Amino acid sequence: IMSTNDGDYWDYIFGGTGKGKAIPNEPLPVVAITTTAGTGTEADPWTVITNGKEKIGFGYDKTYPFLSIVDPELMKTVPSKLTAYQGFDALFHSTEGYINKIASEMSDLFALKSIELIGKSLAKAVANGDDEEARENVAMANTLSGIVESVSSCTAEHSIEHALSAYYPKLEHGAGLIAISKEYYTLIANSHDCDEKMINMAKALGKKDASKPTDFVDALVELQKACKVDNIKLSDYGIKKEELPDIAKNSKFAMGGLYETDPHNFSDEDILAVLEKSYK
Repeated sequence: IMSTNDGDYWDYIFGGTGKGKAIPNEPLPVVAITTTAGTGTEADPWTVITNGKEKIGFGYDKTYPFLSIVDPELMKTVPSKLTAYQGFDALFHSTEGYINKIASEMSDLFALKSIELIGKSLAKAVANGDDEEARENVAMANTLSGIVESVSSCTAEHSIEHALSAYYPKLEHGAGLIAISKEYYTLIANSHDCDEKMINMAKALGKKDASKPTDFVDALVELQKACKVDNIKLSDYGIKKEELPDIAKNSKFAMGGLYETDPHNFSDEDILAVLEKSYK
């Protein structure tokens, strides 16, 4: 974008203090060669930038990759911990896209398949990075999740995490998502915002006898335990509990648009509750 346009990148960012200007000239074409399985960016137009304490996603139809190369061989050397963090990012792109208000039959198909592949293979890829089939399945899930992001959207879960890692850039995005995920999805389940979809996601994740929305939370926690990422402590990254109210406000200021598509009508108290209950 900035190779072909004047000004500052922040001039074109929507949200927060971004100026939201139209981009006058077409950007250079993007060639995406994935070395991780987490963001799905080979199949979506989204970028992320942090400016001060604002971490905002941005993209439009001209920032889709012109060419994408997805080769699981390139992902074999990713360390197990980062394989897990990235895999859960891909998972949440699909779960958020599935429960989203703007989801469609098309996004639902891709989301459920992505969730199924991650449920089946992520723990195997974490345990053995050379497991070719597991790497292939997680890579496919990641690309599918990118398509889900393109035809549906993320939800408030991503808004909340972006605020956390805007304040603390050493917090890996996937780790931040994992840290808040149990409380985020518990709130969705207990509010009965999308019971059938929560049950469907639980079944896709491997809990075939799922019958209630909280079964998805149970399946999610089981997968996190299997990947050895169930005890991430926000305090280990220097985050202080007294900062959580500011982080909660930041999530709506910088990435408020995702709250509009979330199945739950988040109050300020809800956002803070998710953060405080997730804090260790």
